[in-house]
Amino acid sequence: MDIDLRYAQTVLEMEGKAILSLIPRVDEHFARAVQMVLECPGQVVVTGMGKSGFVAQKISATLASTGTRSVYIHPAEAVHGDLGRITEQDVVILLSRSGNTEEIIRLIDPIKQIGAKMIAMTCNLNSLLAQHADELLYLGNVQEACPLKLAPSTSTTAMLAMGDALALTVLKHKNFSKEQFALYHPAGSLGRRLMKVYQVMRTGEECPIISEDATIQEAILLITKAKAGAAICVDAEGRLSGIFTDGDLRRYVNRKKKVAIERDLLKEHMTRNPKKIHREALVSEALKILKEFKIGELPVVDEENRPIGVVNLKDLPKMEVF
Repeated sequence: MDIDLRYAQTVLEMEGKAILSLIPRVDEHFARAVQMVLECPGQVVVTGMGKSGFVAQKISATLASTGTRSVYIHPAEAVHGDLGRITEQDVVILLSRSGNTEEIIRLIDPIKQIGAKMIAMTCNLNSLLAQHADELLYLGNVQEACPLKLAPSTSTTAMLAMGDALALTVLKHKNFSKEQFALYHPAGSLGRRLMKVYQVMRTGEECPIISEDATIQEAILLITKAKAGAAICVDAEGRLSGIFTDGDLRRYVNRKKKVAIERDLLKEHMTRNPKKIHREALVSEALKILKEFKIGELPVVDEENRPIGVVNLKDLPKMEVF
């Protein structure tokens, strides 16, 4: 089959141009829409029918994951009871290419009666939706990339891009932190990267901390009990002074003609001044150190350089350095 690759390229060109054409439309209307969302005491409700509905769901999800309370409501379900989810404190964003979609138009009067504010996103300035909304995000008279000029393509791309611009501009003005982002994404790779060291470090019996004046035998027993790969060594004041790893043990055995683990002291064979990290550091920082220096354990210390835990590379199997 002879595939028309040039047509596929044309689709991308048309959709790309549609997005670029939105730049001049980021104006005072856009600014007021952002302000409405920022000042919204309730939640941002997003709705749309058909393909616009899928875009609406994505916009709502982006808002919710970046610190703005938001839900998606299907317009057909809305007139069968789901309008009860909307309150006078809410802002409703309604998506419709034509601005005259029947299911969307039916929502205008009830939303006005409830007292919620409305933001329209449409390609039609003369539509009922554009005329009755409190604010308008005009997408321009975009032409669909579909060969029939019918299937939503360019218009939904423009909606999605404008929705991202709105949601992320709101985010920029909310002082939303990386820590809050991680709270909303605990199961994702992004969330794991933004976790703090204290959330993943081993503590208690799983973190073998031992005096540097202890014997190698004592260290081996403690490491074995903790099922760890190293012992963290401290001085007389309890401050980090070294680490004794399986690599240190092998080097000790290779150097000694006669091994005396019950007498030889850790401080003579441990690795001094090991890499370390603070409990409030990001897990991604710990992972970067572990991989860069090819080590398996990283001591976690407090402000006084006292060990309080250890990060083990085995506990971070699916994370990537970024």
